[in-house]
Amino acid sequence: MIIKDSLVINSRTRFQIIDITSYINEKIDKSSVSLGLINIFTKHTTSAIIINENEEGLGYDIQNLLYDLIPESNEYSHDLIDHNAHSHLKSLFLSPQETVPIVDGRMDLGTWQSVFFIELDGPRSKRKIDLTIMGE
Repeated sequence: MIIKDSLVINSRTRFQIIDITSYINEKIDKSSVSLGLINIFTKHTTSAIIINENEEGLGYDIQNLLYDLIPESNEYSHDLIDHNAHSHLKSLFLSPQETVPIVDGRMDLGTWQSVFFIELDGPRSKRKIDLTIMGE
């Protein structure tokens, strides 16, 4: 069985890490899939999906690392269009998707793992995340 679903995210700040784990597990629960895979895919080039620990200090470290690697004020060529080249470039170091096993009707994540949507160019409304649930 393959089920398509989605989440819509509204971000509040320029850079934001949003834990979407519980929302995804709710979608899996409604799908009745107990064993399989879920693909989580952001449809925006200035956002990302990651799996990591839900700890506030780590969130700041991720943000600081990305800002150190790719500063906002660097006269990027793309900024001539819409002043968000830094967001596009940061997304190159992340991923637009993650695929996670489903076991017993929930994502089979490690003890400290959560799934996050990373906003790189907010605040934005109606950020769409596609979910493809595959299994039985």
